Amino acid sequence: MKIIIVDDEAAVRNSISAILKDNYPGIDIVSSVGSVQEGYVSILEHHPDLLFLDVELPDGTGFDLLNKLPSIDFRVIFITAHQEYALDAIKVSALDFVLKPFDTDDLCKAVDKANRLINNEEEQVKLQALKENLENRRVLKRIVLHTSENLHLVAIPDIIRAEADSNYTRFILSDGSRIMVSRTIKEFDTLLTGSGMIRVHQSHLVNIAWVDRFVKRDGGYLLLKDKSKIPVSQNLKKQVIQAINDSLYLD
Repeated sequence: MKIIIVDDEAAVRNSISAILKDNYPGIDIVSSVGSVQEGYVSILEHHPDLLFLDVELPDGTGFDLLNKLPSIDFRVIFITAHQEYALDAIKVSALDFVLKPFDTDDLCKAVDKANRLINNEEEQVKLQALKENLENRRVLKRIVLHTSENLHLVAIPDIIRAEADSNYTRFILSDGSRIMVSRTIKEFDTLLTGSGMIRVHQSHLVNIAWVDRFVKRDGGYLLLKDKSKIPVSQNLKKQVIQAINDSLYLD
């Protein structure tokens, strides 16, 4: 496996190199550089299998580097110390990352996962989601949903709601389709914060754009535009009503 490391801190590059060499004897670190331009040149020259990419670089961002490339036929592991919007976009796009400061286990888990990904088309789908989410830093636009058979790139406005099913989450989409994902609804609640998806119940997330009205009787529930009725938890009722009121002022 050919690897390129792009990070502006020499100590980080050296640390990654040392961990990789100790744990993966067969790898080949073909380049270790510290800027967007150096990374761009290295990728075109060496055609890596795996890229470690810092988010913040002296002459731009890791995303700027990816946008400069004519195509991406390698896997990417982002490196970042910033738990800000970019990290949220990376997570919701289902891409791998390691947080600084990282340890050997963090790094090896990310490499092992990258090794298991044999379909580069999947990486293209994930990176497309990331690109679209970063084009508008205020609102996430798409999410990558894994099933046992497929990788779905789903626009947030097309999600009507999501419901918990044990440790799985079922997404109900505007075209009538349903996608079951082996992640908890709590994880998606965190990932989709600020995207228009709101937690209304222990087992339910709802797209605020699909809410028709809040019905007070029977303990309180939401009637959605697809005619489904979703219960609202007592402890979340105030937040749900506030989210509905706030949505009246959104474009």
